[in-house]
Amino acid sequence: MKKLLVLGVGNTLLMDEGIGVHAIYEFWKEKEDWDEALVDFIDGGTFTQDIFYLFEEYENILVLDVVRAGQTPGTIYSLEENHLRKEEKQMLSLHDIDLLDSLGMAQMRGHRPYLRVIGIEPKKIDWGTELTPELAKAFPSFLMVTRKHIKKLLTG
Repeated sequence: MKKLLVLGVGNTLLMDEGIGVHAIYEFWKEKEDWDEALVDFIDGGTFTQDIFYLFEEYENILVLDVVRAGQTPGTIYSLEENHLRKEEKQMLSLHDIDLLDSLGMAQMRGHRPYLRVIGIEPKKIDWGTELTPELAKAFPSFLMVTRKHIKKLLTG
């Protein structure tokens, strides 16, 4: 079992919605910096429950996604699993509900990894392949926060 799966989710055809996948593309460029025996970086696309079986292979899942919480676009969130609930007034990424259901399915099959989300407040989700200027500016910080979490999970 590997220590960590970094899963970028989103649709790169919907502007800011694809930031998690864009981040994974950047981590693929740095692959020599990471121990492949400990961590995998996967483009989860629009994430469906069909890939829940991947969760069984990891101790931790770090999801990179947009999170709508009504803050300034580009605001970065570090959320623990207990922040992600099926409640109306909770901070939820667009893909959280599927993620929580997938964790439940993995648990039924015998192993539930711990989930964390690094999210970013989107500016605009509409047709287009480029991030908005606000998220393009925040992207290096999003990657830096993610790197810190990865290092902490791999050494902790």
